[in-house]
Amino acid sequence: MGMKEELIEAFFSEKAILFGHFILTSGKESDYYINVKKLITNPRTLKLIARLMAEKVKKGGIEFDRVAGPELGAVPIATALALETGKPLVIVRKKPKGHGTGSQIEGDVNPGERVLLVEDVTTTGGSVLRAAEVLEREGARIAAIMVVVDREEGAEEEIGGKYTFLPLVKVSELFASRNSAVV
Repeated sequence: MGMKEELIEAFFSEKAILFGHFILTSGKESDYYINVKKLITNPRTLKLIARLMAEKVKKGGIEFDRVAGPELGAVPIATALALETGKPLVIVRKKPKGHGTGSQIEGDVNPGERVLLVEDVTTTGGSVLRAAEVLEREGARIAAIMVVVDREEGAEEEIGGKYTFLPLVKVSELFASRNSAVV
């Protein structure tokens, strides 16, 4: 079994896909919820995700100076990828801090640096695009946006129009593997 197949299997073995009625960050309603946080709190699967991401950017020839992740779900992913690649970590806050420096970014971003921005799940891509804007205001260039799961509900079109978009797994692949396992 390859690493990608191992990740897809982990979604089911770790019960990271829930069925019911859910309101997503995008505001959309869904009859399923992909809980990547369930995977990234397991050291084995977090390491697997980081290895898959590192392999995908290497194969894609994506050059980057830093790894960034918006709070909360992407922070462990970005941290694991920083450790895997030896690249410095940047954390993007949802809002500027109300104290101290008032910064919206933790970690250094120098003008012109290429940043690989990672996210746990994308639906429409709104959250990760806002994080990209914050980084660009600091002078960063977004090398690519990489996500663990793309729900295939518009994120690829929104993100892909401006940046290189690299999902590890698409939701159709998750459900295809589930259906083939049931057969």
